[in-house]
Amino acid sequence: MDNKKLWETVLVEIELTISPANFTTWFTGTEILKEEDGVIFIGVSNLFAKTWLKDRYHNAILRILRNLAPSVRSIEYVVHEKNSSKQKEVSKKESLQTKNTTELPLSEVVINKEDNLNPKYTFDTFVVGPFNEIAHAACQAIIKKPVAYNPLFIYGNTGLGKTHMMQAVGNHIKNTGSSKKIFYITSERFSQDMLDAMQAGKMNIFKEKYRKYDVFIMDDVQFISSKEKTQEELFHLFNYLHDNNKQIIFSSDVHPNYIQGLESRLKSRFVSGMIIDIPKPDYESRMEIIKKKAKANNISLGQDIVEFVASEIDGNVREIEGVLNNLFHYMDVKKKELTIGEVKNLVTTNKQPVRNVSIKTVVKVVAGFYNIEEDFIYDKSRKKEVVRPRQVIMYLLREVFNVSYPSIGQKMGGRDHTTVMHSYEKIKSDLKVDSGLIKEIEELKLLL
Repeated sequence: MDNKKLWETVLVEIELTISPANFTTWFTGTEILKEEDGVIFIGVSNLFAKTWLKDRYHNAILRILRNLAPSVRSIEYVVHEKNSSKQKEVSKKESLQTKNTTELPLSEVVINKEDNLNPKYTFDTFVVGPFNEIAHAACQAIIKKPVAYNPLFIYGNTGLGKTHMMQAVGNHIKNTGSSKKIFYITSERFSQDMLDAMQAGKMNIFKEKYRKYDVFIMDDVQFISSKEKTQEELFHLFNYLHDNNKQIIFSSDVHPNYIQGLESRLKSRFVSGMIIDIPKPDYESRMEIIKKKAKANNISLGQDIVEFVASEIDGNVREIEGVLNNLFHYMDVKKKELTIGEVKNLVTTNKQPVRNVSIKTVVKVVAGFYNIEEDFIYDKSRKKEVVRPRQVIMYLLREVFNVSYPSIGQKMGGRDHTTVMHSYEKIKSDLKVDSGLIKEIEELKLLL
């Protein structure tokens, strides 16, 4: 299937799942520009479309592409001016909008192929707050004193700035005139490089390539789960770099102890240095992120607007950026500052949808999973076989579906909200030490 036909098939599936207005707004004019080493480059019409597709539709697009073409590993979105005469008639609005933010053509992507570092990821553009200050301090320590923490392992959910922070370390060292060789790579790419080398009979070249770096940065290490050969090569590479005082930095979406299918010898290496968790940004940090993003785009936002957006969007940094990009786009079109009423309407309309589910449904699923009667969940029984499922239900309702503590307590047999809070914190704490519970929670999430 050629790229044109492949993308047409993807669009057909996408169109069936979203509103006509959203499809027209975000997918009109998109196309596959090329495929390179399993990476699909999708051309989009402007920077806002790029951000919106990446934040809102990336997982759906990638899933459909992989179903149609299993060799696809990832997607890159590139602002691309099509050669048609219609596309060349760029309005003054678009010219002003993209004056300082226009993406380079596909052939001139700014990522340096020698080290895979993106120059936009610097500490100057990084917002430091209570939620990430420990990770930031550790990165600063590495910059000042190499191998201060070795390895440095940063973990947390997607969209919290892990990649930005790690690449900022590499860019800082690179831009201060250091002769150190730096290399950033995702674990998926590392695995693919290794497979390509094996098939070509060039494993010695592969080993030599990765052992020459002074600063080795690997993103999303959780994706080597159950890949035995990849883990073996990474284990030997780690030992070589560590023994030769080379700085190693990893990221993952979970603590290394909870990466399923990860060999114990690698876990022991990962936890031998500094391990830092990055949680969701707190309210004050969200306000600082909003102010900094507005300043970077030369946008003036009133304090009331900053406070509203910070209180309404309690997700990750990427979600905040997506909402802000929509506000900035609207302001650019209207050529005026927004009122708080307009902002409330836009944010409410475009924020990530909350996954809705009835408490009764969650109780039914969890009770069935643990093979107990649903009625036992609601009563006052303190039997161990009932208490844990009840706590899991409260945790899922709060963590996954964002139901308030009082609402959970009321629906769960009239319990006080402090009881719900205790149950939530108990499961959250147990997840740090109980790999079996982690697996149960993940399976329940899939069932729900």
